[in-house]
Amino acid sequence: MKSIRGAIAVVENNEESIIDASKRLILEILENNNLIENDIVSAFFTVTNDLDAAFPAKAFRELNMTSVSALDALAPGIKNDLNGCIRVQILVSKDLNQINHIYLDEAKNLRLDR
Repeated sequence: MKSIRGAIAVVENNEESIIDASKRLILEILENNNLIENDIVSAFFTVTNDLDAAFPAKAFRELNMTSVSALDALAPGIKNDLNGCIRVQILVSKDLNQINHIYLDEAKNLRLDR
């Protein structure tokens, strides 16, 4: 089993923005790691405390990936953290030779090594 990390920021605090950003992040992770729904074991999302208009995990259902078990949680309140940030860790059963973690938009600042 492998895990893939990803994040996107700055997301506006409304349902459409949160779900659209989550879909974009999921699809980028799938594409950049050559994955399909059946490769995903589960997904764990966190959101910064300023994002309270929707659950990011809903994006899987809207992408018709109903077999994915996904959970949402509030990220810890870390001083100087990005606002409007959605993070995800996706567990996959596929044996990957290379893992491509995905950081989009302002979330690229979280991992300057990527």
